[in-house]
Amino acid sequence: MVVIRLERRGTKKTPHHRIVVTDRARAQGGRVLETIGHYNPSHDPATFVLSGPRLAYWLSTGAQVSHAVSTLVKRHRNVAATSKA
Repeated sequence: MVVIRLERRGTKKTPHHRIVVTDRARAQGGRVLETIGHYNPSHDPATFVLSGPRLAYWLSTGAQVSHAVSTLVKRHRNVAATSKA
């Protein structure tokens, strides 16, 4: 099963995350199918970039969204609709 989830990057106490499409069985830092955005909570305000068309494509193919990513998309709905990263 394909899942859209966060992949933690960065150093200790300064994390940032990539929003990736991967197989559910893969490890968090394992091989990904596609990177469709990123999220950096360390900035003030936090930065969130997401490719809306790629998200829609993966959802149409049956990909499941993790709870964390769905929360971010709901919180930044206007950014997700207009971003083209």
